[in-house]
Amino acid sequence: MHAPDSGYGLWLLAAINAAFFIFFAWSFYKPLTRWDWRGFGMFSAFVVALFAEMYGFPLTLYVLGGWLSANYPQVNWLSHDAGHLLEMWFGWRANPHFGPFHLASFILIGGGFWLLSAAWPVLYRAQREGRLAREGAYARMRHPQYVAFVLVLTGFLLQWPTLLTLASYPVLVWAYARLARREERDCLSRFGEDYVSYMQEVPAFIPRRRRGPVRSAGEVR
Repeated sequence: MHAPDSGYGLWLLAAINAAFFIFFAWSFYKPLTRWDWRGFGMFSAFVVALFAEMYGFPLTLYVLGGWLSANYPQVNWLSHDAGHLLEMWFGWRANPHFGPFHLASFILIGGGFWLLSAAWPVLYRAQREGRLAREGAYARMRHPQYVAFVLVLTGFLLQWPTLLTLASYPVLVWAYARLARREERDCLSRFGEDYVSYMQEVPAFIPRRRRGPVRSAGEVR
């Protein structure tokens, strides 16, 4: 079903890549609560769907094959490089791995994993000490872990868009927003006015320009 040089049908490679990125994310995130596991599970499902198409079966290219061939006859849509749809659509004919969308995806994916790695130790220490995390990344946004996942997912979507990941992306963003709100209800129940003050000072997802350190309403919570 694939051309000899298509780069598809490599299910072992798909499994290895999916496992690598899932383990990489877990090593930074280390989910503890049920909300953590739900967020991590959704991320993992997205990654599996992505690499299943990237190296396994190119469902998107098969579904859109007729339209793509008719509108972009100069592109070999059976080649593996054609999976970089944004580069193909915008006329990038050099190596797609050096295309603008692919390079932007590296920045977003790297930034997302960096944010995860920066946020987790702060949250872990706060949970062990029974207090509210308000330093580091949590001094700029209340939910850096979900922002990090969205950055990584956006990067993957730019790099290798598929019908499944494109359809699931807004659902995942909405689900992360809901998980964040549920976490906040738990924090309000646990920390009370301290968390109310935190919510007033620090935005949920998009950091404001820095105006000085966040004030703590109490160190022991």
